[in-house]
Amino acid sequence: MKKILYSIAAILAATVLAVSCDKILETESPSSFDDVTVYSNYTLAEQTIFALHQKFSEQNSYRGRFLPWYGFNTDIEWYVSAKPSDAKLGLVAYDPLTNDGQMNTAKNSYSDMYSAIEIANLTIAGLNQYGNVENDPDMAYLLAEAKTLRAMVYYDLIKAWGDVPARFEPISSETLYLKKSSRDVVFEQILADLEEAIPALPYPGRGHATTTERVSKTFAEGLYARIALAASGYALRPDDGMEGSGDLGRVRLSSDSNLSKEVLYPKALAYLKDAISSGANRLYDSYEQLWRDFNNMDLEAGKEVLFSIPFGPSLNDLDGNPRGRWNYTFAIRADYSPINGKGGTAGPTPNFWFKFDENDIRRDLTCVNFSWTKQQTPEPAGINSWYFGKYRFEWMELLPYGGGNDDGIKPIVMRYSDILLMAAEIENELNGPAGAKQYLLPVRQRAFKGNEGEAEQYVNSLVSKEDFFNAIVDERAFEFCGEFLRKGDLIRWNMLGSKIAEEKADLTDLANLSGDYAGLSGNIWWKVNDAEDGILIWGLKPGETSAPEGADWIEESKYIVDTKFTKDDKINCLAVKDPDTRQFWPLFDYVVTNSQGTLVNDYGYVNN
Repeated sequence: MKKILYSIAAILAATVLAVSCDKILETESPSSFDDVTVYSNYTLAEQTIFALHQKFSEQNSYRGRFLPWYGFNTDIEWYVSAKPSDAKLGLVAYDPLTNDGQMNTAKNSYSDMYSAIEIANLTIAGLNQYGNVENDPDMAYLLAEAKTLRAMVYYDLIKAWGDVPARFEPISSETLYLKKSSRDVVFEQILADLEEAIPALPYPGRGHATTTERVSKTFAEGLYARIALAASGYALRPDDGMEGSGDLGRVRLSSDSNLSKEVLYPKALAYLKDAISSGANRLYDSYEQLWRDFNNMDLEAGKEVLFSIPFGPSLNDLDGNPRGRWNYTFAIRADYSPINGKGGTAGPTPNFWFKFDENDIRRDLTCVNFSWTKQQTPEPAGINSWYFGKYRFEWMELLPYGGGNDDGIKPIVMRYSDILLMAAEIENELNGPAGAKQYLLPVRQRAFKGNEGEAEQYVNSLVSKEDFFNAIVDERAFEFCGEFLRKGDLIRWNMLGSKIAEEKADLTDLANLSGDYAGLSGNIWWKVNDAEDGILIWGLKPGETSAPEGADWIEESKYIVDTKFTKDDKINCLAVKDPDTRQFWPLFDYVVTNSQGTLVNDYGYVNN
C-alpha cells in the first residue's frame, strides 16, 4: 500500500509546473483521491511529504546538479580540476553563463525546487482545510514539516539565485507566471512559517522524528537561526523595488527593519538556547566516528546530525535503488573497481591543511592528500589535489558503493555543532564574549581531544567582541570545511571578495615557497600508513627539509613547486570574476525563455 501511494504521490512530483510551462493549468491534489480524502487521512497526507522528498532525488535537482555544484570556490574549498578550458568552471568560479551546460536544461534545479515548493503549498493548503490540525497532533506535525521543508528549499533558492518569485499558494491560472519578489518578502514569510511550525514539531527521537530524514524541532530551530543570520546579513542586492529589472545590485544590508539584527537575533538565540537546553542532540565524542557513521548511513535521530537530505530509499528499503551523488562527487578519489575514478570533484584548498593547529584532530580528517590506485593502495595525490577525508568509499561498509552514478549517501543539512557555533556568534554580537564562550568551548574541546586545556586556554583568551567574532570566522572554517556552508557565511559577513583575494595571495606564496611557507623545501617523503587508511607524509612542516629516519620512505621531489599548481592560471581559477558581483547564479536561459517575459536577470547577467 505504501509503495502504491508513494508512486501516486510521485506522479505529482514529476508533473507539477513551477515557473515555466507551455500551457496554463490548475494544479490538483497529489493523488487520484479528492482533497478531503487525502488531507484528512494521516497515511495519505504523509505521502505528499514523500512526494516532496522525491523532488530532492531528481537527476537535475539537489541530487545531480545543486549539491554537486553549489558552495565552492571559497577560501577553504575549491574545484580540484579547475582550469580555464573547463566548461564547468564558471559555475563555481563566479563566472557562470546563462546557457551553462549543467544547468540550462528542461529539467533543472530551479524548476525542480519550485516543484517541491508547489507540493508543499498544496500540502499546507490541504491540511489547513481538511487536516483538523488544531486537534490532531499527527496532522499538525505534517503541516509543520511541510512548512519547514518549504522554508529550507526557499532558503536554498535564495542562496543560489538571490531574489526569486514568492509563491506561497498553489498555482492557479492567474499566478502561473510570477515576477521576482524581493528576497525580503520570502525571508519574512519563511521565518514566520518556522515560528508557527516549531511548537508542533517533536524533539529528535520522539514522535515522527525518529530519523534525520524527518523534520524535528531542533532542526527547525537551527534553520530559523541560519535563515535569520542570512536575512540580516550582507548580500548582493538590487536597489529596493528594482528586483527583476536588470539592476546590477550592490553588496548591502536589507533595508527591511523586520529583518534587522536587533529584531532577528534575540529570536534566533532563544531558539538555539532551547535546542541546546533540550538535550535532544549532542556532539559526538569522536570527530572521526561522526564521519564513519555518516558514510555508513547512520540516520538515527538524537545524535549530532539534525537533518539529512532524504534521498531515495534508505538502508531499510532494500527493494529500491539508493540515490544521491555525494561520495560519487566529493569522496577521496579512487580508481579501483567498481569506483573507477569517482570522487574528488572538490576538496580543501591546498593551503588549508597548513592553517590548522597541529593538535586539531579535524585537520587530518578534513584535509587528506592521497588517492586510491587501481591496486587499492594509497599514493600522494599531489599538492593540487587535496580531498575531503570526511567522505570515503572505504568507510562505506553497510552500503558499499557498487558503481554507477548514485552512492546512497544522504548529505547533512545541519549538525549540532552548527547550533552551538551560531549561538556563540549571536550571543557575542548581542552581549559580548562572556556568555558566548560556553557555546564555542565544547566544539573546540572536541577538536582538541587529548589537549582540552589548550582549547580552554584559547577560548578564555578571547576578551573582545572583535576577537571572538574573528575566532568564529576561523572556527566555522575548521569545523565545516567540505560541508559547503562557507560561501553563505562569507557573503553574510561581507567577506567573500576579501577572503578569496587573501586566499589567492596565500596560494601564490605556497606555490613559490615564500611567506608562511618559506621554511619548506618543496619536497616530501611518504609511505603507506600501516596503522590506518592513507599515507604518512614528511616535509609539510618547517624543518622537515631532509629525509626522515627509518625505512620505506619514498621521495617526491618538487612536490609543492608543482608545475600543475601554477599552470593554466589555476590559482586565478578560484574566482574568474569579482566574487562580490557574482554571488549568485543567473536565471538560466531555459527558465527565462519559458517565463513568458516575467523573469529578467539582475547582477549584470544577460540571457542569450
